[in-house]
Amino acid sequence: MAASNVVRVGTRGSSLARRQTGQVLELLRAWHPEVDFAVSIVRTHGDANATVPLAGMGLGVFVNEIEQQLLSGQLDLAVHSLKDLPTRLPEGLTIGAVLEREDPRDVQVNRWKCPLSRLPLEARIGTSSPRRVSQLKHECPQVEVVPIRGNVETRLSKAQGSECDGAILAAAGLIRLGLTQHITEYLPPQRFVPPPGQGVLAVEMRDNEPHLADLLRSIEHTPTRQAIVAERAFLEALGGGCQVPVGAYAYVEAEPEAEPEAEALSLIVFIGSPDGKKVFRDTLPGPIDRPVELAAAAYQALVRQGAGELLETARNAGL
Repeated sequence: MAASNVVRVGTRGSSLARRQTGQVLELLRAWHPEVDFAVSIVRTHGDANATVPLAGMGLGVFVNEIEQQLLSGQLDLAVHSLKDLPTRLPEGLTIGAVLEREDPRDVQVNRWKCPLSRLPLEARIGTSSPRRVSQLKHECPQVEVVPIRGNVETRLSKAQGSECDGAILAAAGLIRLGLTQHITEYLPPQRFVPPPGQGVLAVEMRDNEPHLADLLRSIEHTPTRQAIVAERAFLEALGGGCQVPVGAYAYVEAEPEAEPEAEALSLIVFIGSPDGKKVFRDTLPGPIDRPVELAAAAYQALVRQGAGELLETARNAGL
């Protein structure tokens, strides 16, 4: 970088991915006007197979090709939605920075503009997320869940009646794209527990590049980092690649004028069966400087509730 002063930044090609990368670069350029950031679009396996169910495509379908270019030196940085990053990164890569979190909630859109509690019998609601399917079937057993894929704009279009009557989406994507007028209802994270990292932008880098680490330090948001460490540690406790429906959302609670060491981290966790008939949730507080221990305690709390049987069944099935 010293010779050319150019930092090559990789991203997917969707309008949301480009917008998110633009947000990251806006912050970086404000702090480092002397650096030239050049964006490269990378087509990932998940993008190239837009009709294949995500549940059967394995981990990292939206990041693997980008990470290969980071490792080979074709890219210097990569911008991801953190929820797309597996808990175990390839050797040699690390998360150099996480930005302040956008709204972590799921939202629902539907053509009637009514809340979930008033959806008509057999309404067709689109989602391909096992976590969303489980929580939706638990809350609204009368609806028909329709698998849909595609970028945010495509899923919004499908939710207007072409393939289904509504859809469950991430609030963050709609906010970043300026599409909040389509939102019918924000779903509370206590009932619709988000996936680890939802709403968070992460910048990935090689772990032996101190000059890049110095660049990214300027945009790091410490409270968000503390939260996502707990969320990803909970996912890791399940086995990292376990495909059972799971959610985890952590947030920092601080008393007004409290000292930083007095802050607490609360972690909401969820494990459910694919059909939504068995759902396990809990909320645990813990010290802000011990997020991994909090995640372990949350995992054990759900196991005591009975979630261990679900996890064992999933592992035996190779999920």
